[in-house]
Amino acid sequence: RMIPGSKENHPSFRKSFGFAFQGFRFAVMSERNIKVMLAGFALAVVLGLVAGLDAVRWAIVLLCCGVVLCAELLNTAIETVVDLVSPEYHPLAGRAQDIAAAAVWVLCVFVALAGVLTIGSALIDKFL
Repeated sequence: RMIPGSKENHPSFRKSFGFAFQGFRFAVMSERNIKVMLAGFALAVVLGLVAGLDAVRWAIVLLCCGVVLCAELLNTAIETVVDLVSPEYHPLAGRAQDIAAAAVWVLCVFVALAGVLTIGSALIDKFL
């Protein structure tokens, strides 16, 4: 790992990807919400295949899924850091975690609406 501001022991590009994969794997194994979001991602892909999405609609769906997953990973990182610096309950620590979770929730609501519009309109076009 690297100490901020230090040029020593800077990980290689390959090692950086390894750390990222390790973090992703840890989040998937330990966080229920990540698993739920991956299931939603899989459902969106299946619905997209059924609907026969065009390239632009696929781009919208994949971008939305990626943004939600990234937001949940950031939320998990925030919760982890808050737990580290405030092991005992503190109202401000709880508020920070709640606000980070709210950000993911708001994003999910808008992504769900975008998914309904994107995939829904494709399904209507295909079957009606």
